[in-house]
Amino acid sequence: MSDRPSPDQSQEQLLVEAIAVANIPTLLMVLVQLTGETHWLEAPYHPKRQSGMGDNDTGGLLPAHQHEVREAALEAIQAWQAGRPVALPHPDDELLVRMLGVAMGENVPAEYGEFTAAQMGLVKFLDHEPYGLPEDFKVLIIGAGVSGLCAAINLQMAGINFEVCERNATVGGVWLENRYPGAGVDTPNHLYSFSFAPYDWEQYFCLRDELWAYLEHVCDQFDVRRHIRFETSVEQIEYLADRQMWRATMRKPDGSLEVKEVNVVISAAGLFNPPVEPDIDGLDSWTGERWHTARWPADADLSGKHVAIIGNGASCMQIGPEIQNDVASLTIYQRSNHWAAPFERFRQAVPDPLRHLLREVPLYRDWYRVRLGWTFNDRIHSALQKDPSWDHPERSLNATNDAHREFFTQYVASELGDRADELMPKVLPTYPPFGKRMLMDNGWYRMLRNPNVSLVDDRIARIETNRIVTENGTEREADVLVLATGFDVLRLVNTYQAVGRSGRTLRQAWEDDNAKAYLGTVVPEFPNYFILYGPNLQPGHGGSLIFVVEMQVRYIMDVLRQMAEQKLGSVEIRPEVHEAYNAGVDDAHTRMVWTHPGMSTYYRNPRGRIVINSPYRNVDFYAMTKSANLDEYVTEPLRTGELVAD
Repeated sequence: MSDRPSPDQSQEQLLVEAIAVANIPTLLMVLVQLTGETHWLEAPYHPKRQSGMGDNDTGGLLPAHQHEVREAALEAIQAWQAGRPVALPHPDDELLVRMLGVAMGENVPAEYGEFTAAQMGLVKFLDHEPYGLPEDFKVLIIGAGVSGLCAAINLQMAGINFEVCERNATVGGVWLENRYPGAGVDTPNHLYSFSFAPYDWEQYFCLRDELWAYLEHVCDQFDVRRHIRFETSVEQIEYLADRQMWRATMRKPDGSLEVKEVNVVISAAGLFNPPVEPDIDGLDSWTGERWHTARWPADADLSGKHVAIIGNGASCMQIGPEIQNDVASLTIYQRSNHWAAPFERFRQAVPDPLRHLLREVPLYRDWYRVRLGWTFNDRIHSALQKDPSWDHPERSLNATNDAHREFFTQYVASELGDRADELMPKVLPTYPPFGKRMLMDNGWYRMLRNPNVSLVDDRIARIETNRIVTENGTEREADVLVLATGFDVLRLVNTYQAVGRSGRTLRQAWEDDNAKAYLGTVVPEFPNYFILYGPNLQPGHGGSLIFVVEMQVRYIMDVLRQMAEQKLGSVEIRPEVHEAYNAGVDDAHTRMVWTHPGMSTYYRNPRGRIVINSPYRNVDFYAMTKSANLDEYVTEPLRTGELVAD
């Protein structure tokens, strides 16, 4: 809050315009902190609980009270800009919980105090004091996507020698590789971004290009590009127990191999790679154009062509509405149906005055983000728990989940309009809401009303040159075949081979598709090896993975700090700690929606175990990763050299 803007006349006008349309619940929180006056948390200013996932901009307040809030907020912000200090720069946990509860119009549990402070930067993730590690202590990061950048920035702040290997020509990971029409976030980007790196977003839910530009910006803002070796892939890592080192084999841009040794490996290879193709008889006989959504050609032109898409998940839902009016026809082959929620802010630009407010008033930006976090993260978690006494377990989990089902059903029917009777049997799921990844409706249902769009729910039997034949014998021709068939998700860490202390590979330790890790981060027999976005970490109840990764990185940094302080050469999670943690994960999942038998989902493997999603709230994972307890690890003192410099 020390970098105060000095607004000129045009900025003053922008501020006035911004306050006139700003989010009332957020302004109330800004008022409390700027003035110290907590009466803004009482009636008649107490916002009503919002329905759905919108911003609740008016808070349900009467117009007169909205006007009063806006006038007071404008005065308080102008006074702060003129030099008046923030009255409550560091609200305590109790007050933060009260404020968040008022801002959302609902009860917020007491444990959200410190978690809220962390999201607002009141509990720092960055600004590490240098750990004092010598130059020859080296960390290798595999991947320069969201996770790899987060790790790199933290290591740099701690003065640790590190290098990033990235197989692509620049940063971005999945947001570099996926460039199909309509690609974008389904979590608001003011939340789907680093807590320590705010950005002047153009849209509420940005498309791929803006998010990729953000990651490029963060890379340069924190000056980590100089540590990244681009077009360099890691082929294998092998732990050398006698040396307490990892030997990494890398393929350089010219195709040659390089071998180097490092003390620590952080895997940031991601989850959504490589893409997979369906096992369909005759697929390789296709004579027209064909590609996977993750390998969309830069020069692709679908104008006037007959296009077939196999798969109807998140990527297809984004592509279909985008191309429907450019193609001669669009035929979508549906493997299973999905629930989709209204997308109120889809393609909506953030008005210039609000962009000004978000840039110039950090308190507004922080509280806006915190409110998004509650809406899109933990708010829905309790509704995903099975109620053993519920009368309709085949269709829903509990009364709240059933209300969600009724709301979404009515929404789908309204979007399908006069074709609802025809299309509802195809598109309406029979399993509980949130049982599979909840999608955001960007015009999907309205697209299905388009005469040149066909949704086929009969299974594909085979492909013959330029024809797709379904099991009922119907043949349909197409010029272009698009595979929207996802990624090899269950086989985590599959772009390189990791060989642990005992000689077993990670694939063997994980029985190929049954990945487990303590805190989704560390695995027995793999010392000094940390996995970002590991098993059971995806917040399946919604929200931003990025803050989950930030919590992981904070935990890893604490391990490294203790290694330095205690002069340790090796840390390896104890098997019994690892097993107990994963038993708890599996037990929690038995009571949650993702083990419901009514659907198939990439979240669980063929043996029925949930591998991808976390059963825990974000606030729970925050507590678990707050600090590392090295009593849970087998540790070895450094055998040669010194970890801590003189």
